[in-house]
Amino acid sequence: MSNLKKINIDGIEVEVDGAMTIIQAAEVAGVEIPRFCYHERLSIAGNCRMCLVEVVGGPPKPAASCAMQVRDLRPGPNGEAPVVKTKSPMVKKAREGVMEFLLINHPLDCPICDQGGECDLQDQAMAYGVDFSRYREPKRASDDLNLGPLVATKMTRCISCTRCVRFTTEVAGITQMGQTGRGEDSEITSYLNMTLDSNLQGNIIDLCPVGALTSKPYAFTARPWELTKTETIDVMDALGSNIRVDTKGREVMRILPRNHDGVNEEWISDKTRFVWDGLRRQRLDTPYIRENGKLRKAGWGEALAAAAAAMKGRKVAALVGDLAPVEAIFSLKQLVEGLGGKIEARTDGARLPAGNRSAYVGTACIEDIDSAKSILLIGTNPRVEAAVLNARIRKAWTLGAKVALVGPAVDLTYDYHHAGTDRAALTALVAEAQKAGPDGKLAVVIIGQGAINEADGEAVLSQAMALCSATGAKLLVLHTAASRVGALDVGAVTEGGLAAATEGAEVIYNLGADEVEIAPGPFVIYQGSHGDRGAMRADVILPGAAWTEENGLFVNTEGRPQLALRAGFAPGEAKENWAILRALSAELGATLPWDSMAALRRALVAAHPHLGRVDEVAENAWQPLEVKAPAKADFRTAIKDFYLTNPVARASALMGELSAMAAQRARVALAAE
Repeated sequence: MSNLKKINIDGIEVEVDGAMTIIQAAEVAGVEIPRFCYHERLSIAGNCRMCLVEVVGGPPKPAASCAMQVRDLRPGPNGEAPVVKTKSPMVKKAREGVMEFLLINHPLDCPICDQGGECDLQDQAMAYGVDFSRYREPKRASDDLNLGPLVATKMTRCISCTRCVRFTTEVAGITQMGQTGRGEDSEITSYLNMTLDSNLQGNIIDLCPVGALTSKPYAFTARPWELTKTETIDVMDALGSNIRVDTKGREVMRILPRNHDGVNEEWISDKTRFVWDGLRRQRLDTPYIRENGKLRKAGWGEALAAAAAAMKGRKVAALVGDLAPVEAIFSLKQLVEGLGGKIEARTDGARLPAGNRSAYVGTACIEDIDSAKSILLIGTNPRVEAAVLNARIRKAWTLGAKVALVGPAVDLTYDYHHAGTDRAALTALVAEAQKAGPDGKLAVVIIGQGAINEADGEAVLSQAMALCSATGAKLLVLHTAASRVGALDVGAVTEGGLAAATEGAEVIYNLGADEVEIAPGPFVIYQGSHGDRGAMRADVILPGAAWTEENGLFVNTEGRPQLALRAGFAPGEAKENWAILRALSAELGATLPWDSMAALRRALVAAHPHLGRVDEVAENAWQPLEVKAPAKADFRTAIKDFYLTNPVARASALMGELSAMAAQRARVALAAE
């Protein structure tokens, strides 16, 4: 029996799923219905009443369109589709009444409110409100909350839509906010005056339809109409969240999420959202050369000549950092291998087999998690490694998925079966699965870098693939570095890993690899954006652009190529990464065969065609590894500190503060007597 039902909204007849609400059916019909509390990714509260509509033939009063399903509407006398009106006099009067109620206690501070210019209440008061108020009594005021260093509160503006409460409870998985009191004394508050303990909390800023919750770091620095908006990609983790970077002049003022159902829905982590102050600090803006143990400023010509002189006729090894775009990695590979050198992107020691995409990416899409009936996590803590992906796993769990974890027991914000902490627990699961065989339910196995970057990483990966083969599950390799999959795709690896690549190297070309210690001895050329560990060890520094300052391609953890677009320009004399390598190749007398980004991309796509299919997840042929027995040891997670994983984050004062708060929270046992 078909669930499709016909409905007539303002004379437009559409056929929709009967389980849809009227407000969703109106979106299908292209009819706008105002709302404050309704949000398609949160549960229905039905408490703002702004979405009232008239149901013809129904009760003689307006109905809340967010809470009434299409299948509950009565058809017309001759079986016609039920009729809904959104512009009738009844609806107009109802909306004006609701708006008048909402504004009874709302302060008249639009000119000094940080939400001004992008406020839902302001827009809807203009469109649907009346031009006067009959309320003459004093307005109610509420105390502001301290939610931490990220979210600023002005609770007098709150209209009790409860979006923040529903988000923190349902998506972020923390129960720290709620509504207390009744009538005029009701207010949204945090229990026990706690600051929010979630790395997704910044999303409540976007969800708040008024100026009650705003961004503390961004507050009063710009108005929305002053900003230049650029749609790009995040590189703080390997998820490849879709973001919008807002700039004012040369400065990045804020970072907001963009909707992409296949990757991050419309959420981003707090590191993604607030790391922008790290783009202004500790920047490399001019080349440097080390003389007598000290770095001194130099011109580009001198620095490139020094780098070329060091590389000529010597054994060169190249290291690829976590934030490098594919174009720069491809250029570096061509340059270094042309000189007879080696290149390595797996700087954390991950035993990821190059050439086998089903082993270093897997076969699952991020979207497969939504419909999975069971999810197995191996050696990973997704709450820290990919916070938005963890929210997706939580969503699957709320829909009935069974989650199991092999690795250290951690708080993932949802219940899971802890199958063990060591490799023996994994091999036992594999043996059990091989006996039972596939059960026909869609399962996803997610393996983290903590399981792969030990000496027996390939054996652990082979066990995970054997488990997938036995159960018919899909595999997702959860990376922590934004550049890693792209680097593996272009073959920026050396047989034997980091040790084999750097063995006997006289010169090391370091492309932003700040997570690796380089032993004394080799001459180091560092190309990167921040004065971090790599720059401290360098003999020549070539300042490069950060990811917001150049166009680049990044391949996310599921193997989806995405384009990051330039939002601003690099400071001082810093240049785009591919252009530095092109200039260096000319200095070496081994000029790379492109002199524009377009020509470079043509060469890249000719060599690796799947990288030209932007925003498409290529299907990977299943090539299970030969099953090997792993060592006897516990799993470890790859990331110790969520907030300080890369040079941009370590340059950010705010990330440092959040890291210190997280460490203190972990140290002090909280109790509520």
